[in-house]
Amino acid sequence: MDVMVVRVDKIMSELGFGSRSEIKKYAKAGKIRINDKVIKKADEKIDSERDKLYFEGRQVVVEEFETYVLYKPAGYVCATKDNVHKTVMELIDSDRKNIVPVGRLDLDTEGLLILTNDGALNHRLVSPASHVDKIYYAKFDGTLADDAIECTAKGLDIGEGEVSKPAKLEILSSDEVKLTIHEGKFHQVKRMIKALGGEVTYLKRIAFGGLNLDDLNLKKGESRKISKEEVEKKV
Repeated sequence: MDVMVVRVDKIMSELGFGSRSEIKKYAKAGKIRINDKVIKKADEKIDSERDKLYFEGRQVVVEEFETYVLYKPAGYVCATKDNVHKTVMELIDSDRKNIVPVGRLDLDTEGLLILTNDGALNHRLVSPASHVDKIYYAKFDGTLADDAIECTAKGLDIGEGEVSKPAKLEILSSDEVKLTIHEGKFHQVKRMIKALGGEVTYLKRIAFGGLNLDDLNLKKGESRKISKEEVEKKV
């Protein structure tokens, strides 16, 4: 685990123990301890390498960042809250309140989703300048243009004044393709296939950077935490 110096109220609020004002009350009540010392002020800092944090006698695991991989099923939205649909947050086992999806998959789209509270990592993964591969498998109705591969490689007019960056299209069969992109415009894959003459009927993200859904051995709806080392090595 990386060395981290952080305020007690900050890390405990992020971990779901309550608001910072509530953490302050817990400290005044003598419920928080750093090593063998009961603290009375919630703005005290802990060193993740040297110190242990306890709340009501139970140790609190202190990590600055948490990152998860999820095999997202259809029917879940990529949001932290939604008044209509279930959210992907229901499918990860974390008490953190600041974890968010990296980019988004549509409600009806399945596949590999990364979630994290590491803002720098999130930005790097979604920035087109980083050229992180996102690979999709799609089934479609209709017939693609004869020069679909070449057009995709040049960039497509996907409507609403937007043009996709150069991407890689692989035609698997008369109604199946694999598409590799480096950006994440709204409904981008569906719009790209439509620009080529097809209508997506099924869409699944199968890889994100060096993370491949098949290699992760996740069942639909399953998630697991991944280490910073694994993220840096593969994504």
